[in-house]
Amino acid sequence: MRHLFILIVVSFAVISCNTTKNLHSEEFGQTQQELTEKLAQISKTASFNGFGVALVNDNEVLYQNGFGVSNIKTSARYTENTVQNIASVSKTVIGLAMLKAQELGKLNLDDPVNKYLPFNVFNPEYPEVPITIRHLVTHTSSIVDTEAYLTRNVVLRDTINLVHNLSIDISPTKFNPPSTKTSLEGFLKNLLGTGGEWYSKEAFSERKPGSIYEYSNVGASLAALVLEKAVGTTYDAFTTQHILSPLKMNSSGWSFEAIDFSNYSPTYQDKQTPYPYYSLIGYPDGGLLTTSSDMGKYILELMKGYYGKGTLLSEQSYKEYFTPQLTAENFINRSASEYSDEYNMGITMGFGSTGNFGHTGGDPGMFSVIWFHKDEKMGRYFIVNTDWDSNLSGKDQKAIYDLLDEYYIKLDSLSKVTE
Repeated sequence: MRHLFILIVVSFAVISCNTTKNLHSEEFGQTQQELTEKLAQISKTASFNGFGVALVNDNEVLYQNGFGVSNIKTSARYTENTVQNIASVSKTVIGLAMLKAQELGKLNLDDPVNKYLPFNVFNPEYPEVPITIRHLVTHTSSIVDTEAYLTRNVVLRDTINLVHNLSIDISPTKFNPPSTKTSLEGFLKNLLGTGGEWYSKEAFSERKPGSIYEYSNVGASLAALVLEKAVGTTYDAFTTQHILSPLKMNSSGWSFEAIDFSNYSPTYQDKQTPYPYYSLIGYPDGGLLTTSSDMGKYILELMKGYYGKGTLLSEQSYKEYFTPQLTAENFINRSASEYSDEYNMGITMGFGSTGNFGHTGGDPGMFSVIWFHKDEKMGRYFIVNTDWDSNLSGKDQKAIYDLLDEYYIKLDSLSKVTE
């Protein structure tokens, strides 16, 4: 879903930093412990039920942990093995998958999407201008999120308290009953294919494809469908084979059936009120379920890839992944904030105005962010399981980020892993 940016969480702490401690000095372990204790102290008064973090340099995971409460009903603690939906951070996987498929000779980023789709997609204002894969992964396709997409994408897991749960306000989206769940292809065909049940010209902006940056969740999911047709298997199967499994992200997956649901954290409207369990029909644009431990592996691979040491893609593919694709002419209202991921775009990876990069994500009851500081060679992951309290959460966020930044310097200087 459309990502939020300012958020962060806290509560209790669970001490379990499974980095390569055997390779490190006693001082390294003590420094990790200090960070854990300080984050745990913040968690006691924070405005969130639970959160997870991971911290990497360009060689190893320096720290990963979980804090607070995962499930208020069972009093389960939030640990580095707690599973959550990471929302739009999931989109960064689409870029990796596309480049892997390109390496395998299955597609080219500059191919028209209609080369692969079983239904035609075109902007009715510019029917002669092909929408390409590159347009989709850089949010310049002219495809936009309509009310039909927003109000049909989020589906409840079960029918428990169905009448009440359907009435919960999660504007601009809404919860839908389990019976409405459909295939990714059927969903997108009804939204974007002429003659589709929910098709509208409003699904396309008045901008020429390739010209203007307009963040699009449905466009990202369409990219995943293009990939499916190009490689001949489902998006979840392809990304599991080529991304999750090679990185040993064994606790991660794209559905409740693919993960250990006993480790899954509910998300919360506030510290007392859980949301019902839900999933996304357009799961590629925001539905990866994962843990802080697995995300440590993921952001480490991305950091290595940026410096030419990645294992998932070739050095050339990673260079394309991390190359800003747009110019000032592609933006109408360009975000110049240092920590915004919408100053420029790589292949689904966002760039801030300083050249640092990452992606944020937000769905009902949660927020996530990966962010990379290229000069410091620091990668950071952060996720929370509670809606942001506008009066309190900003202070919690700053306190946590300040600690992570401070202790990154210490842990990085004590790091023993080299190439």
